[in-house]
Amino acid sequence: MPVTVTRTTITTTSSSSGLGFPTTVGSPRALTQPLGLLRLLQLISTCVAFSLVASVGAWTGAMGNWSMFTWCFCFAVTLIILIVELGGLQARFPLSWRNFPITYACYAALFCLSASIIYPTTYVQFLSHGRSRDHAIAATTFSCIACVAYATEVAWTRARPGEITGYMATVPGLLKVLETFVACVIFAFISNPYLYQHQPALEWCVAVYSICFILAAVAILLNLGDCTNMLPVPFPSFLSGLALLSVLFYATALVLWPLYQFDEKYHGQPRRSMDGSCSSSHAYYVCSWDRRLAVAILTAINLLAYVADLVYSARLVFVRV
Repeated sequence: MPVTVTRTTITTTSSSSGLGFPTTVGSPRALTQPLGLLRLLQLISTCVAFSLVASVGAWTGAMGNWSMFTWCFCFAVTLIILIVELGGLQARFPLSWRNFPITYACYAALFCLSASIIYPTTYVQFLSHGRSRDHAIAATTFSCIACVAYATEVAWTRARPGEITGYMATVPGLLKVLETFVACVIFAFISNPYLYQHQPALEWCVAVYSICFILAAVAILLNLGDCTNMLPVPFPSFLSGLALLSVLFYATALVLWPLYQFDEKYHGQPRRSMDGSCSSSHAYYVCSWDRRLAVAILTAINLLAYVADLVYSARLVFVRV
């Protein structure tokens, strides 16, 4: 859905994709534009990252698999975007080209950031000195470069005041990406039902994470598919209601999750030393207490994101073009 982030009047549509100059598409010259060069950097850095790791087999375990998937996935999708723009195939692309590239760039930045943190802390530090460790460290470096490159694309192509653009290029749209990504990380940490099945309050928290994730994902998919007019209510009303409901739900989770996980009165463990699974460090493994703490922190982060989403959504003026 086209939107504007200005609080005054709407100006004409810009063809510069937020960069301040026209974008050349359907020609090899597209690669010589700043955005094209940036995407080449993304392509090369992710390719080098997974190649270095694959060449020495340094991606054992769930965390290594996640990092390898991240780099391969980002490489593949970036390659598709470059092919579409070089061939001028945006009109034939099945998703909205107003919304897809920046949505993907935001996800890719978060994916590469997670890999750049998870891979060295849960895998590289446990490798013995040698060729495998050197390759793993180099891969982490290129992962960081890719993260910066994707974040730069988001900064370059996000909506500017006075531009008519896709919803996903606005701050609330980018916050939707952050909200769904954080929810996915929460799901990874609570993959063991033992962490929440013993208390109805904790099961409610899991329900909150699931409901809010589904609603935010629906909002993103509706924009990517240009299907916002299929809702029985106006899309702005849907977004406002979604943000308000999510804020209320996450506020309850922010209270209940730490209370039932860390308060001894509710059979929680206030200290890490009380969890026997945290007594020693192991590669590819995060102990239960650390998982509980991570979920509590991520819950607070997502609550802040939803609050910001609610505030920014109220400032958007939706238009039809």
